Amino acid sequence: QLQLVESGGGSVQPGGSLRLSCSASTFPFDVYHIGWFRQAPGKEREGVSCISGNGGATNYADSVKGRFTISRDNAKNTVYLRMNSLKPEDTGVYYCAATSREYSEAESLRRSEYDYWGQGTQVTVSS
Repeated sequence: QLQLVESGGGSVQPGGSLRLSCSASTFPFDVYHIGWFRQAPGKEREGVSCISGNGGATNYADSVKGRFTISRDNAKNTVYLRMNSLKPEDTGVYYCAATSREYSEAESLRRSEYDYWGQGTQVTVSS
């Protein structure tokens, strides 16, 4: 059973940066596509970014393009989400998720495409 653990959340001021990490418990790790999702209070969980198993393909929600960067180190079983120029609307609980199933780019940020989820890490952007 694949287990995912997020870390790196915290409180920052607008314009600040954070780097989230998602660590996995299993080998091989490169068979899993990884997605980052977030959920703000009172809102549905939404897809933020995703990366293919070999790191060759990435996708971003329009709201974070140009500010967030996803990457992975398969030797460390870890996926990262670098978040720059943070805004108050980026506040929420951030979850990483994994799937070994194939999907299209259009499907890649859909919650339903992912089978394994972490417990989440809180990100708060406030002055």
